[in-house]
Amino acid sequence: MHELKDTQNERDYREIAIDRVGVKDLRYPIEVRDKAGSSQNTVATVSLAVDLPQQYKGTHMSRFIEVLNSHGPVLDVHTISGIPKELLKRLNAQRAHIEFRFPFFLEKKAPVSGAGGLMDYEVIFEIDATAESQDFVLTVLVPVTTLCPCSKAISARGAHNQRGIVTYAVRFQDEPVWIEDLIRLVETCASSELYSLLKRPDEKHVTEAAYDNPVFVEDLVRNVAAASNEQEDIGWYRVEAENFESIHNHNAYAVVEKQASA
Repeated sequence: MHELKDTQNERDYREIAIDRVGVKDLRYPIEVRDKAGSSQNTVATVSLAVDLPQQYKGTHMSRFIEVLNSHGPVLDVHTISGIPKELLKRLNAQRAHIEFRFPFFLEKKAPVSGAGGLMDYEVIFEIDATAESQDFVLTVLVPVTTLCPCSKAISARGAHNQRGIVTYAVRFQDEPVWIEDLIRLVETCASSELYSLLKRPDEKHVTEAAYDNPVFVEDLVRNVAAASNEQEDIGWYRVEAENFESIHNHNAYAVVEKQASA
């Protein structure tokens, strides 16, 4: 058979290296192991990339898909680390970057009636890797309720509240941190957590609980940061909160980042 020309391996003379090149927004079915020891099926949006030295014209895009498929669908913080290692080897790269973004579901029972419903949370596994090291960041996006302390203090009747989203990224130390534990940590720091199903007694309970626990967006990020500082397994974190204000035409925003140890 006639040998096909390998254009990607041709020399490029512009002398410009590329930081990242690869595939992005690939949808891929995965099984995510959970804290209970079981797994749940979900669909991830995947990005895979490597660096490209200045002398090469292009990378081999098909190899990204081959590497992904070769590692199978079961995913946790241990198995995912093999993917960037394989990309470095297959593509003769010095640095690899992967990102898996997927919905993660937890069953939550309403606080009074006990009615069950599924809550979805967005989770991101992200790894930057070289032959010598890997940097793994686990991020959870957690929706919460916040009630404004100022509104409560100045109003004769009620106080405005809103739904917000907390983007909580961590690097763990020796032992991995469970997704469920990160979600729970954030939810306990807000005025109230969210539920997918609430009966009237539940709605009364949640509304009154939020009223009794008002937090600014500043309080929210500080609460999460303080709780993170008590966790020995968390070496670094970045907590970002955005409140979708109910009486303003803008959002309230705050962020706290723990700097990595020297």
